[in-house]
Amino acid sequence: MLVLDLVRLDREGSGRVVGAIPMEDPRWEDSGFVFLGPVAVDLRATIAGSGELVLRGGVKAPIQQECRRCLEPVEAGLDTEIAMVFVPADTHEDGDDGEVRTFDAGAAELELSEPVREEILLSIDPYVVCDPECKGLCPKCGANLNTEVCDCVSSELDPRWDALRSLHRE
Repeated sequence: MLVLDLVRLDREGSGRVVGAIPMEDPRWEDSGFVFLGPVAVDLRATIAGSGELVLRGGVKAPIQQECRRCLEPVEAGLDTEIAMVFVPADTHEDGDDGEVRTFDAGAAELELSEPVREEILLSIDPYVVCDPECKGLCPKCGANLNTEVCDCVSSELDPRWDALRSLHRE
């Protein structure tokens, strides 16, 4: 659990949240990513003059994704910076752009696991490739062109491009 002590933060003006979200945490189940280890989180929290909480820091984790071309598993490392802004719920106006989160001004602690999860999922590159030279899959038979040669004929022209071909011929 990633918890920010709001009482201590109010007293000291800044604080740090260091922890990890386990790879088997239920928060990752519907993410579409496989974490190969815990997600390390290191955040610095400060109170802005207007009462906002600003958290900045980094997250690191080993993840496994599918190559976008051949669908083979690819081990990738997540190492990114995140920033979050929290405002007291009683000062938050409806219609804000969604860039800020709210917290109960009278709370003693702020649970950060879910907001950190959201930031992580938004920062993971969904388009990884196993190799820049990856040939992908054959669009007709589905063969992995990196490991086998298929006998599909690719001379058929896609009829959706006929209108453009006719302009080129004129």
